[in-house]
Amino acid sequence: MTLDLAAAADLTRDDIDVTAVLDHLIHAADAAAATSIGYPGAVDLDHTPVITRLGHRLWNNIGDPATTGGVAHTRVLEQAVTGWVADLLGMPADDRWGYVTTGGTEGNLSALHAAYRRWPTARIYYSTAAHYSIPKIVSMLGAYTVVVRAHPDGEMDYDDLAAQIRKRRRWPAIVVATAGTTMTEAVDDTHRIRTLFTEYGMVGHLHVDAALSGIPLALDGALRLDDASGISSIAISGHKFLGVPTPCGVVLIRDSARTPARQPIAYTASVDTTITGSRCGLAAALLWHAIALHGREGHRWRASHARSIAAYAVEQIRATGWTARRWPHAFTVVLPTPPEPVRAKWLLATDGPLSHLICMPGITRGQIDALAADLAAAIQAPIPHPRTPHPTFTTAP
Repeated sequence: MTLDLAAAADLTRDDIDVTAVLDHLIHAADAAAATSIGYPGAVDLDHTPVITRLGHRLWNNIGDPATTGGVAHTRVLEQAVTGWVADLLGMPADDRWGYVTTGGTEGNLSALHAAYRRWPTARIYYSTAAHYSIPKIVSMLGAYTVVVRAHPDGEMDYDDLAAQIRKRRRWPAIVVATAGTTMTEAVDDTHRIRTLFTEYGMVGHLHVDAALSGIPLALDGALRLDDASGISSIAISGHKFLGVPTPCGVVLIRDSARTPARQPIAYTASVDTTITGSRCGLAAALLWHAIALHGREGHRWRASHARSIAAYAVEQIRATGWTARRWPHAFTVVLPTPPEPVRAKWLLATDGPLSHLICMPGITRGQIDALAADLAAAIQAPIPHPRTPHPTFTTAP
């Protein structure tokens, strides 16, 4: 008998079968796992030891992340996580501040709020390929928005950015670059953006939304927050590459780019410097656990192996007669949106004519082979399926 989940979970009932509801959720997720390859969440790490040992109580990292007082918190682990990420990015030890967030959106909000407090007349620039959280945050801040074109492959159009900045050079600029756009995993060139700051004598703030690709690129040495980078802040997701089983992330902001809150909150014995105030100490422990188990070299291997699976996916999909592309650094494989039978079985991210799968750590060759077989069968079906124009990746294989 199939469980009606909504009816079974109805809290107005007197006879709720809690076990049945939880079992249904687990079985449904397990059944879908093999074909859920469209969204970025690594599935190769086991976080059971942390959840088993810490999951029975509240761990509340309230107040500033540097605060050490109080009990039942994991701020020491939070500090270790932010320190590890900052070191990985080459961020100066004397000019860094950050904390564990609820995810990339909060990281972007925290960084852009800090930038806008410092530059309240700034125009905030972001591309049409930026994450949907960026226009939402700009609206929340009440800031002036400048939307910059992106190329079909997802990378920012720097000529358009230059034209937009040139028209507004009298005001400070807050520019949001993306390291891993949602659909294609394109990476904006922060060096070119900083060159425009210099060329037009602009002051302001360069933020990088690196929720998807930040840690893998940093492991490659391809993303740096050292003094030469000119980057003032970055947001990284923890439930993507690190596979933490709850939405979370890390935001890092140069201390010199902040106007920190100074008003102490008496009953917390700390200053209120974060967006949420209370923060999930369990998320910090899970992030710490993922990093501690594997370290730089272990995570570098995970990234390399996942990219090899992505390259294999491109080959297998192309072998069916369909097209597929990826950036050399990317886990994301972009393809024209497949026929409906494929979309009905496989959870792919789709935006009109384009879809993608993301070969995060834990995705296997067997899954890719099964997708390619279903795609080949759908292509050979009697009903023709029109091919869709595909973006050109100028440097991709």
